[in-house]
Amino acid sequence: MILFKILSNIYMDIFLLVVSFLIMIVGIIGSVIPVLPGPLSSWLGLFIFSNISDVEVQSKTLIFCLIVALIIFVFDYIIPIYTSKKFGASKYGIIGASIGTLIGLFLPPFGIILGALLGAISGELLLNKNFEKSIKAATGVFIGLIISGFTKALISIVFLVIYINLFLNNLSNLF
Repeated sequence: MILFKILSNIYMDIFLLVVSFLIMIVGIIGSVIPVLPGPLSSWLGLFIFSNISDVEVQSKTLIFCLIVALIIFVFDYIIPIYTSKKFGASKYGIIGASIGTLIGLFLPPFGIILGALLGAISGELLLNKNFEKSIKAATGVFIGLIISGFTKALISIVFLVIYINLFLNNLSNLF
């Protein structure tokens, strides 16, 4: 009975290790593909890793990474709106970009970007019929999406480095 319990713990630890690593990879992919929450997925990978038997992860590290992931999650929505406004987008352009983004969710992998761009152009054309201004607003949306994606990718890679560091520090505890 004791042997069974020890073996089941070992198998569960291996399962958690594999799942945590796969979720870290999903987090990095999610930074590029807007449908998946990149940094939040990466944080989940860190959290799952911290629940492996005999693995030592400071709660401060998990809390700090969670706060960073949540801030990036919020900024992911704010940055494209901010850059759109800086490039002269009106309320109609921003609403159009939002609707286009939602429609684009169903057309991966580039549907979100194309949806946001076409939505911003359509919204601006509905308001003022000025194609040049519409293109400028769409440029702001595009720049915002690029900045947001780069930031998410950077944070997810930092989380992966933290994960690898924790793995190496706990290697003797794992095997």
